[in-house]
Amino acid sequence: MPQSAPHPDNEVQRLEALSAYQVLDTIPELAFDDLTFLASTICQAPIALISLIDGHRQWFKSKVGISAEETSRDIAFCAYCILQSDLMVVPDALSDTRFLDNPLVTQEPNIRFYAGAPLTTPNGHNLGTLCVIDRVPGELNKNQMKSLEALSRQVMVQLEFRRLLIERDFLLKQLQDAVNEVKILSGMLPICATCKLIRNEQGEWIQLETFIRNRSQAEFTHGICPSCKQDLLSQLKDFS
Repeated sequence: MPQSAPHPDNEVQRLEALSAYQVLDTIPELAFDDLTFLASTICQAPIALISLIDGHRQWFKSKVGISAEETSRDIAFCAYCILQSDLMVVPDALSDTRFLDNPLVTQEPNIRFYAGAPLTTPNGHNLGTLCVIDRVPGELNKNQMKSLEALSRQVMVQLEFRRLLIERDFLLKQLQDAVNEVKILSGMLPICATCKLIRNEQGEWIQLETFIRNRSQAEFTHGICPSCKQDLLSQLKDFS
């Protein structure tokens, strides 16, 4: 049986960070495909992947040279790469005890050479890798290693841009919801002429305080106006 990579110490936080990018199982995007193409070309490797590691699998956001969409995390080379902060290079998988009986080595795609650069968030979580693969043993020269690391940083730029767009859309929705609430409050309110209850959108008659509290940050404090105070005093005198 092939070895399985241990999980990083920050695995819970890492998976939360990955979820925040909302990228798993999304459609291909040219910005990512361009980067895998460059990685494959610069490193002269027939296979290049942007691999994201979730709890049970590695999923490929972008790929060159293979048709698979994902593999089990248990056999993923990239699951080892995310355990470190720098480039991971496997010159010959058949000479590495971690991988020599791995089905990705003994079967298609018959990996012999692997090089992966972690995709690291600003908070230090490794989401996955940008990696290159060959079916024969190999090495990268210094320029190729630096290029692969530089391209991995550009993958993270694209992921960060995506995350910021998601946050922007969420904030815009919150703003629009707030504007809609203001419009409700500024329009005509159906209020009972006798008891002063307000009818909400569901047709329920509720107190004014409840109506406003459900639609704003307003808090209420109660007092007695001079006119009501005078009426109350008169009633108390009559009662006595």
